[in-house]
Amino acid sequence: RLFAHWEAVASTHRVSLPRDMAGPIAQMARHSQAREPVPYVSLSQHGKCDEVAYEERQYPAGKWACVTMGEPMYEQSISMSFMKLMRYICKENSVGCHLGMTVPVLNEIHLTKEGTELEREVLTAYYLPGEFQQNPPVPMDPEIHIIERAPLRVITRVFYGTTTEETILREISLFWDLLGSTDTVLRETYIVASYENPSVPQRRNEIWFIRRA
Repeated sequence: RLFAHWEAVASTHRVSLPRDMAGPIAQMARHSQAREPVPYVSLSQHGKCDEVAYEERQYPAGKWACVTMGEPMYEQSISMSFMKLMRYICKENSVGCHLGMTVPVLNEIHLTKEGTELEREVLTAYYLPGEFQQNPPVPMDPEIHIIERAPLRVITRVFYGTTTEETILREISLFWDLLGSTDTVLRETYIVASYENPSVPQRRNEIWFIRRA
């Protein structure tokens, strides 16, 4: 039943779910309550009427397992990348055990020069849990790369629901309207941070604007 449910979710992303995903899906479901947050420091919060509109954060350097995909649709790229990462997290790694889930999972996107659509290539990144930061388990999948990402300073804004190219472009536009004109953040590269699995209809996401170095 669990596999059938995920199969239905995958089909909404125009992706077919391979049978070998049954094991990782079951493992993820068993460990769903244990999710380690990616560490960060909150630098400032901005809003009105006691409601936070956006937040500035500093993320330290750390090791991430990353996959890059360039499928025709954004949802296809992130779905296929995350299936690879699920296999790595669940067993297909040099220690042969479940590594544990961390949140959020990051999807780094690039806008075309016109800023009207996303480039096809999306990098999906999973932060390695604290116990594996010094000595990351080696992925069996050659398309997964362990990368030491530099410290990152971002301005973040929460939104809920599905993440499609259309919703992401809309959220980026809304965030720019909120921030106003500024040249302190990148304009071509953004991050979509996902906190819940794709089967949650009103799932929590964030758009991250990246501060220039």
